[in-house]
Amino acid sequence: MCRLYGITGNQPARLECSLVEAQNALLRQSVSDSRGIANPDGWGIGIYEHGIPVVHKSSRAAAHDVDFRDTAERVVSRNSIAHVRAATIGSSGLDNTHPFSHGPWLFAHNGTLSGFDVLETELEAEIPDHLLRQRRGKTDSELVFLWLLSRMPTQGLDSLSGADSVQDIIALLAGAVPELSNRAAAIASEPARLNLLLSDGVHLAASRWGNGLFLTERAGRTDCEVCRSTHLSGPGESGYRAVAVASEPITRENWIEVADRSFIGATNGHTVGVMAAHAA
Repeated sequence: MCRLYGITGNQPARLECSLVEAQNALLRQSVSDSRGIANPDGWGIGIYEHGIPVVHKSSRAAAHDVDFRDTAERVVSRNSIAHVRAATIGSSGLDNTHPFSHGPWLFAHNGTLSGFDVLETELEAEIPDHLLRQRRGKTDSELVFLWLLSRMPTQGLDSLSGADSVQDIIALLAGAVPELSNRAAAIASEPARLNLLLSDGVHLAASRWGNGLFLTERAGRTDCEVCRSTHLSGPGESGYRAVAVASEPITRENWIEVADRSFIGATNGHTVGVMAAHAA
């Protein structure tokens, strides 16, 4: 079912402890998460350089791939999405590894779109050719991402540029996720699990739909409980703010559980939107 992590802040910060060194770092979760389940089928770390997403990924287990640790040690970013995969739909392979990117957008998924044997054809028919041609793998996740990109104009968004407001991204997810869930429920016995992370390099939005999701907020200079130093690389540490979301708490910080069937957003290190799904 995968594990994911996303962060957005008002200053660049090192990601190494959250990904590698923390008590429940993503590296540890690739071996065994809080459910006792391994997530060994690849890893990805997406960051932004000059507003452009750069994705480092591998089809190997994060815990057994020295490149995961080396990448995590190097990256510094205001906004990032990271993921360790437990394959459900689509085999283990680089093309099926999250996060996926297009234009300024980074995307990752924790869960499964049930009924995908039917919905795959339906979603493909609803995605314009210029986006569908971007598909490289066989996962439900990548196709859902392309489908979301195709729906962006309905929210005043553009797949090749960022959002003016995180509320627009939240609204995109809040319209799309329940629709996918309802379509899956009509043809499958298992409910769809659609925890999605979506970033344009400034804003970060997430859905909690069927799997766990937690949030923590960071304010001001704080020394990491793992490495005993600040993760910041520039001045103005006292004004630092960040919001991190994850499938399960990474550190001993105060992580708040996000309500199921709800949507959250953050920008510049502030949580600015929480929306509950309307009852079906």
